[in-house]
Amino acid sequence: MNSTCCDLMALSFVDGLGPRRILSIINKVPEGKNIFLMPDFKIAEIISNLKTIDKIKKVKDTDEYKRELEYVQKEKISVLCLKDKEYSCNLKSIYDPPAVLYCKGDFLDADINAVAIVGSRRCSLYGQKMAKSLAADLAKKGITVVSGMARGIDIAAHRGALEAGGRTIAVMGSGFRHIYPVEAKPLIEEICHSGAVITEYSSETHPLRQNFPRRNRIISGLVKAVVVVEAAERSGAMITVDFALEQGREVFAVPGRVDSYVANGSNKLIQDGAKLVMSAEDILNELNLEKIDAIKRSDKEVTVEVLNKLDNEERMVLDLISIEKNAHIDDILEQTNLDPGRVHAAILKMQMKRLIKEIPGKYFALTNEKLSRKG
Repeated sequence: MNSTCCDLMALSFVDGLGPRRILSIINKVPEGKNIFLMPDFKIAEIISNLKTIDKIKKVKDTDEYKRELEYVQKEKISVLCLKDKEYSCNLKSIYDPPAVLYCKGDFLDADINAVAIVGSRRCSLYGQKMAKSLAADLAKKGITVVSGMARGIDIAAHRGALEAGGRTIAVMGSGFRHIYPVEAKPLIEEICHSGAVITEYSSETHPLRQNFPRRNRIISGLVKAVVVVEAAERSGAMITVDFALEQGREVFAVPGRVDSYVANGSNKLIQDGAKLVMSAEDILNELNLEKIDAIKRSDKEVTVEVLNKLDNEERMVLDLISIEKNAHIDDILEQTNLDPGRVHAAILKMQMKRLIKEIPGKYFALTNEKLSRKG
């Protein structure tokens, strides 16, 4: 984490400072200066409230901030700020982007063509099936699928993208210590390895009701378009649509039963001019992404980027599998001379990243031999 992100994270712990105010303050700090090292009279030229100045001067000494700093380092959570090249360029363009993003996983250049799939928690089997199918078909075309990790449509969309071997980004309305819903923890771990899980909330933030509407601006901010699959007229998905329209994003909707409460919002969107979606091709054609293979980075390029971020143990195991073609677990343990627990952890992580696969007899092989020993 660079010093700017560290400072922004500290400011986020000051009561009364939201993302917009924090960015306003930082933008007024003279080039090359650090607000935490400036004398009070200089800070007063930027902030008129003396109590706020006092809180800023003391925030880095608070237990809350110190715990957060220790936690993100221990859990290998990236803390991103607007000036970081890793920060989503789509998200940078919205009116009030998060001053700080906590991220497990990685953003990729290909995420610029991301599409959000959102909808009701209390959805029908038809809604779940459509969300999963659309996500899978988009993922197969190289489109990153974004959603909010809520029960129902959101989780179906994440699963569809993953099962198709694609990327998905989950945007949480809580901190990493309070994953919600609890049953989504295994899914979140999988997403971390082949996509990203992000939140603007510090780790100890509980999943409070008021967090989720605000979270929705990030979902729409990350993408080119929002697809609504089954949503009531008064729902979180419709709040996401409002943000999408403000941000200049395209809005699509899947038609639902006319007598279904959970579909009356999405059906009304179509009445009001949202583009009707029956397949992923409808979305790709409208966004001029039907020839995505010509404009996206190839699977090889994306995988090379993943390879470059492997830790030493993962690389040792991968190199051995690359040489042996089909490497038995016993040979991997013997030749790497690593602790068995670490070997199994490295294998699991690379399976989740879809770099290797297990074949019968406890053998492991590359998922794509053309990528042998690249990166």
